Amino acid sequence: MLNESTIRIVKDITPVVAENAETITRCFYQRMFQKNPEVKAFFNQAHQHTGGQQRALAGAICAYFTHIDNPAVLMPAVELIAQKHCSLGIEAEHYPIVGSNLLEAIREVMGEAATDEILDAVGEAYQFLADIFIQREQEIYQQQLTVPGGWNGTREFVVDRKETESDAVTSFYLKPKDDGPLPKFVPGQYITVHLDHPTTPTSPRNYSLSGPAGADHLRISVQRESGAEGAPDGLISSYLHDEIEVGSTLVLGPPCGEFTLPVDEKPQRPIVFLAGGIGITPLLSMAHSLLRNQPTAEIHFMHACRYSSAQAFAGELKQMQIDHSSVRTLTIFNDPLPDDLESRKCDAVGLLTLPLLNEFLPGNDCDFYLCGPRPFMELAQTLLSQAGVQPHRIRHEFFGPKQTLRPATVASS
Repeated sequence: MLNESTIRIVKDITPVVAENAETITRCFYQRMFQKNPEVKAFFNQAHQHTGGQQRALAGAICAYFTHIDNPAVLMPAVELIAQKHCSLGIEAEHYPIVGSNLLEAIREVMGEAATDEILDAVGEAYQFLADIFIQREQEIYQQQLTVPGGWNGTREFVVDRKETESDAVTSFYLKPKDDGPLPKFVPGQYITVHLDHPTTPTSPRNYSLSGPAGADHLRISVQRESGAEGAPDGLISSYLHDEIEVGSTLVLGPPCGEFTLPVDEKPQRPIVFLAGGIGITPLLSMAHSLLRNQPTAEIHFMHACRYSSAQAFAGELKQMQIDHSSVRTLTIFNDPLPDDLESRKCDAVGLLTLPLLNEFLPGNDCDFYLCGPRPFMELAQTLLSQAGVQPHRIRHEFFGPKQTLRPATVASS
């Protein structure tokens, strides 16, 4: 445990650190990538370029310092980050690299205010947290290795099928190259794709598993990421779409992630999935897997996207409702094409509203799973709060650095 002096010092400097947190994290990453370039491969440089990674780390530091006297509050965040670390293959020897560069960044930004006493306290606090991560990550690595069909590190898979799901989403059906068994992953987990890009060094990418657990393959569904105006599309997503074909080999890390739905027992209450765009992928895996084990489970599945040709898995959702009378679906198009309305390809137009949500829900005593772009999740979470849903009933997943959801501005009608 941390001593009282360390806790007091960290608490005292928290306001100053919070005020300079993003400056510190930008300095930290610049220092670390220059001094220890070997760790750069662990970080998505697109997130570095947008500043998302720096903001996420700044928020994490502030949260830890704020709750330094009650670290149990942070355990859900620790689990999320530990799972991400294991997906990338981060080991105990990487923590001293992060720690030393972080202390140097704090010293540079805070100047004379960063006394030896303060830096010693921050160093002790960092090591305390690092030890928590190291222990949890060792447990995850052991679980991955001992589960039937599991592995550590990487494993080669062959693309068995490649299917177009929408104008921007392609699914890849993957089978082990060694013909060995597959692990029974937990629906909602993701796998890590390691690509040796022919022209540009890239970090591994995480993709949610979109198919049911227990199948004879793993399925990922990749959206081609659009670049900013005048910029090229996403490097890795474009490479997968354009260059990876049936018979190609992909190098994968084992399933990871804490945004999961247990499916072995019948749910105690209805399950509501609220998906925005490509955020449907982990939720679809949850729904498929739950219905394989519990065919009469009550599921309410809403998918919001721009228009019909942008909607992935429309056929799967429709078939799910046909095959299971306990499943209800709702499709919302934000910007429908003329034919979408004439052909009744959606159930509603525009944004999700409270009246529409209340009409769709069986009540507010449900378990809710949200995934999609940040604006979609902010709107959904705000509406759920207005509908009287208790916060502990809501779980959500971000693709990319962890962010904070803020209340959305909701029209009164």
